[in-house]
Amino acid sequence: MAATEHDQVFLEYVVKALVDQPDKVEIKRTVDERGVLLELTVDPEDMGKIIGKAGATAKSIRTLLRVLGAKDDARYNLKIVDQEGSERPAREDNNDNEPSNEVASEEAAEPSEEAPTKSDEDSKAEDIKAKAREGLEDLDTDI
Repeated sequence: MAATEHDQVFLEYVVKALVDQPDKVEIKRTVDERGVLLELTVDPEDMGKIIGKAGATAKSIRTLLRVLGAKDDARYNLKIVDQEGSERPAREDNNDNEPSNEVASEEAAEPSEEAPTKSDEDSKAEDIKAKAREGLEDLDTDI
């Protein structure tokens, strides 16, 4: 490979180390006036591993590419391609189930009887403290 494509080799190395199916990793590299665009496609089952919790893994990969870009005096952009099979079915169902979504949002707006309130949490904490005190008193009398 040419020396200018070491960014693609680097990204491929990092991504293949993270996924379960490295043979399905594809990287498309394009250059335009805004810099180098690396389009990453992985197996839908591995998408979560690449994105990470709250996007932390994807952000880290982008940071590494930014460091590589600083070294090369280039700008690297990463686009993680979401394949059709990996899209959430909720997106398609939103139009069909609009009334049920409205009901769900109304239920969410009302406070739930099962959800503990601040006073419930305080009383539970007090109960735990009282039991702990009783346990300490038992320890003092046994010694």
